[in-house]
Amino acid sequence: MAEIEISRSGAVLEMTLNRPAKKNALTSDMYRALIAGLVEAESDATIGAVLVRGAGGVFTAGNDIADFARAAQSGEELSAVAFVRKIAGFSKPIVAAVEGLAIGVGVTMLLHCDLIYVAPDARFSLPFVNLGLLPEAGSSLLLPRRVGMVRASAWLLLAESFDAEEALAAGLVNAIVTNETLVEFARGKAAALTAKPRAALLRARQFLRGDREEILACIEVELEAFREALKTPQAQAALAAFLNKSK
Repeated sequence: MAEIEISRSGAVLEMTLNRPAKKNALTSDMYRALIAGLVEAESDATIGAVLVRGAGGVFTAGNDIADFARAAQSGEELSAVAFVRKIAGFSKPIVAAVEGLAIGVGVTMLLHCDLIYVAPDARFSLPFVNLGLLPEAGSSLLLPRRVGMVRASAWLLLAESFDAEEALAAGLVNAIVTNETLVEFARGKAAALTAKPRAALLRARQFLRGDREEILACIEVELEAFREALKTPQAQAALAAFLNKSK
């Protein structure tokens, strides 16, 4: 079974993170499949919106650390980087349905989604600093704009986790929906987007998203700092400890 399932529901392309045994932790192959899904959605004029969700009651535990460490040590361009660039520059609306854990990139990718619906058990965490690493995906720019500097500092600097209620109160997500109805509810919202006049919708979204070049520039600055942080003893020790713990 594919670890990223791509399917169609009317004019909505659905991307399901489907690695529940590993809490949908993202590997290089999964990132490449997500990119392929976004490319398909962007090139197909019959697709008006994308829905992203996780299988097994979990959104994603973030990067698969073992896979990430191997890719980083090899010196190859990380597939995660290509995915972040793609989702940040994506031109059509993205709806997210979040259950259970959303960690690291599982949170930062939401900043590039337009509508976010979460289950009551959703739990969010941005543990970059704890790993000796730095925020990514434009989160240092976009998160304070979305939720304010006070909450962004607690979430990014202290790496404090937060629940669905706090995410809603902060303005990070649109609504809390029961686990049983979450996916269908999010599908309905994505379908509603596809029923709007396309040109007006895309232009309005462009206005709302702001300066794309500013966001992409921030991503590149963060990326360079992230790469440098990966080389530090603190990050190397944190990754090694995580890998040893997971054995």
